[in-house]
Amino acid sequence: MQKVLVTGATGSLGEAIVKEFANSGYFVYIHYHRNEEKANKILEDINGSGELLTFDIRDKESIKKSLKDIEVDVLVNNSGITRDNLFFWMSDDEWEEVIETNLNGMFRVTKIIVPKMIKKKDCAIINISSISGIVGNEGQTNYSASKGAIISFTKSLALELGRYNIRVNCIAPGLIKSDMTKDLNKSIIKNIPLKRYGEPKEVANAVYFASTNRYLTAEVINLSGGMVR
Repeated sequence: MQKVLVTGATGSLGEAIVKEFANSGYFVYIHYHRNEEKANKILEDINGSGELLTFDIRDKESIKKSLKDIEVDVLVNNSGITRDNLFFWMSDDEWEEVIETNLNGMFRVTKIIVPKMIKKKDCAIINISSISGIVGNEGQTNYSASKGAIISFTKSLALELGRYNIRVNCIAPGLIKSDMTKDLNKSIIKNIPLKRYGEPKEVANAVYFASTNRYLTAEVINLSGGMVR
């Protein structure tokens, strides 16, 4: 049975990604930090076809301890947070917490998993970025910087790992129904050619496609309903 690790699995996107892989026959490592109740519910929903992993994505030693014996065929770097503020009022903590979680956390998890993938070969890494990392967004210099860096990270790592048949790709979602978007002004939909928010399952579909296509690497899949083009 193939195995996948999904970080940030208790969020709207993470949950959908976990279920997409579980429904396709994968054993899923479900990462969470604090929301143990939600993590257990997700594990129950996939009929126990997985295992819970808890660690702080910002804590290098916590990550090492949790992942030292974990080998997977697919890694989905999905953990991410927002701490929005206009740059003039953005605090050091708001900047550093987003960079530490979204970018440095991804680096640390990938750093531990990749050597085992090199031995296995024929593996895939999918990083979750955002359209904010492509075009920027007002009030999100921290978030946009982290997500833009994820795109560059993806392209560089794909070049290094291609020789081992490890594909590295990136999904850049636009406005997706989630806790992060529920309070947004609905008028923003007029800027989306498809005139609706995306569904978490549609992101999960793209993640699964990117992980299974054996000739796709170093790509950024823009999943924004035409909002970014």
